[in-house]
Amino acid sequence: MLPVSEVVELSRLQFALTALFHFLFVPLTLGLSWILVICESVYVMTGQQVYKDMTRFWGKLFGINFAMGVTTGITLEFQFGTNWAYYSHYVGDIFGVPLAVEGMMAFFLESTFVGLFFFGWDRLSKNKHLLVTFLVAFGSNLSALWILIANAWMQNPVGAEFNYHTMRMELVSLGEVFFNPVAQVKFVHTVAAGYVAAAMFVLGVSSLYLLKARDTGFALRSFAVAAGFGLASILSVIVLGDESGYTTGEVQKVKLAAIEAEWNTEPAPAAFTAIGWPNQAEERTDYAVKIPYLLGLIATRSTDTRVTGIKDLKREHEVRIRNGMIAYEALTALKAGDTTPAVRERFEQHKADLGFGLLLKKYTPNVVDATPAQIRAAASDTIPNVAPLFWSFRIMVGLGMLFLAIFATACWLLVRRRLAPQRWFLKLCVLAIPLPWVAIELGWIVAEYGRQPWTISGVLPTHLSASQLDPGQLHFSLIGLVGIYSLLFVIEMYLMLKYIRLGPASLHTGRYHGETPDVTVPQQS
Repeated sequence: MLPVSEVVELSRLQFALTALFHFLFVPLTLGLSWILVICESVYVMTGQQVYKDMTRFWGKLFGINFAMGVTTGITLEFQFGTNWAYYSHYVGDIFGVPLAVEGMMAFFLESTFVGLFFFGWDRLSKNKHLLVTFLVAFGSNLSALWILIANAWMQNPVGAEFNYHTMRMELVSLGEVFFNPVAQVKFVHTVAAGYVAAAMFVLGVSSLYLLKARDTGFALRSFAVAAGFGLASILSVIVLGDESGYTTGEVQKVKLAAIEAEWNTEPAPAAFTAIGWPNQAEERTDYAVKIPYLLGLIATRSTDTRVTGIKDLKREHEVRIRNGMIAYEALTALKAGDTTPAVRERFEQHKADLGFGLLLKKYTPNVVDATPAQIRAAASDTIPNVAPLFWSFRIMVGLGMLFLAIFATACWLLVRRRLAPQRWFLKLCVLAIPLPWVAIELGWIVAEYGRQPWTISGVLPTHLSASQLDPGQLHFSLIGLVGIYSLLFVIEMYLMLKYIRLGPASLHTGRYHGETPDVTVPQQS
């Protein structure tokens, strides 16, 4: 039998792979749905057939992606019960609420209207079909809202308290959970990133058609829609990324310090480490190149507020772990029947740090007798591995700057009617198609890995959250999951590439004859 820590790591690996794979499909669904709304709105207003064809063609690719996203998302939710049973027991009263609302309100909405989108073209009027398309987009994004509310509560657990009678976290304020500041920032930042991915997808595929000098009227209009939508989206991502950094600085100081490899608390305003090599063993960043004042301005929006460094955070956590030991001792007495005012008062005074006391369960079954060495080890565990966070964040930001340059250049070339000769740029757009997904996956690594060692920040350690499973079951399910998901990915890519190769001509008998704007089309070399 493997140690519990290895069972936890296997469960974490399985959940991470499922989540990262599922999020290959979500961004395109979120963004492409609004591109469909834009295209169909122009069709309703102008009556031009080319915009109807744009809606139907990109809608076909949306439908393939939507089906795969639903399939992988359901598996993800089941894992809370199969792999993370104690997590579900401990916080299910809070975490389950937004997920239930998402299923009843958003998922049923988008699933119902997505059928009308595909089969209602000849049964609904133009305006009614446009309303259906809008409701599909609204439902998809509403679904993301509720899921991100649930995820944000894991990052910043507000509106809930521990009840020693039931030994569970219980909901005390639905409003605080729904209007969690982390949820608001996370939602708008995440969906805007999805819009960028969809815009780059449409921009790249349209560029491919232009390079091949085929379906040029369709391709140029699609390119124009994607360029404008993408530029607005990437600007939103950048602005909201700044807001996300500020929110992280307020409620997740460890994550911020790890992302920035901020080992020491510097005088305000702190410098931003643009590049370097984090050395966790020595608690320093080698070959660091710093930009004065920038981190302080991003994280605190002031020139006189300090950004707490990792070393000071570890010392603060040692204090909280010792307070958690007191809370655990009082909780043990309450469970044994000692409900005297002194015991209840001692528990209420220290219960906010109970989760930090539970970190010691990794080292000793008897928390109250933990040694100073075990306390220091538990405090060190509160700091995630810095290097993956440091580099993931910087690569993500670098890609964001690249997307801004691509979309801005695309808009400028369209306005100046100089897109045609720029074959190098069209090739760049094709090659850039997968890059938004790289940036998005890195963003999720920063968000989720940066929360470790917690499943619920400051409340429930990851090593206590997993189900008591046999390792063989985990190996079997992990192998099966990778195999099935790999097959689904192959099917997805086959279908997407098949219809991209067919192009808008697949909507009609024979070659597509959409109207070609008065723009010189690049010829295939």
